[in-house]
Amino acid sequence: MIDIQKSGQELLLPTTENSPKTLLQKIRGGFFLVIGYLLSPLCWWNDLVFNLPIAYLFGYICSLFAPKLVTPCVIIAYWLSNIIGILLMQAGAIDVLQKEPKERNLKKELFTGLLSSTLYTFLILALIQFKIIDTPNF
Repeated sequence: MIDIQKSGQELLLPTTENSPKTLLQKIRGGFFLVIGYLLSPLCWWNDLVFNLPIAYLFGYICSLFAPKLVTPCVIIAYWLSNIIGILLMQAGAIDVLQKEPKERNLKKELFTGLLSSTLYTFLILALIQFKIIDTPNF
């Protein structure tokens, strides 16, 4: 009888392995999702407000070491800010949408995020090259 009561109580106690995500993890995931969206290329107005100022700041810092590095560093920082946005969106979506915690492989997640964003970049370049989409003439 005592064993039955103990086993029943053990079933009622939540275990950390099988418990759903905590509220703090969901809030953190939502924060990463929003910040990632704002940095990603999916947000149409983010370049003017977020990505270009970050890229210019990075280019300015690089120009303190060598003035010829401004343009390459701005381009690299702009590309990295978009990549970081996609990776943050991926991490936030996993935190928010995943029901039960699973073991995460950071290297695999980073690789898939970099691969998907690189493929996205090449897809956009191909669409522009084959004149499927047009770029604005300024």
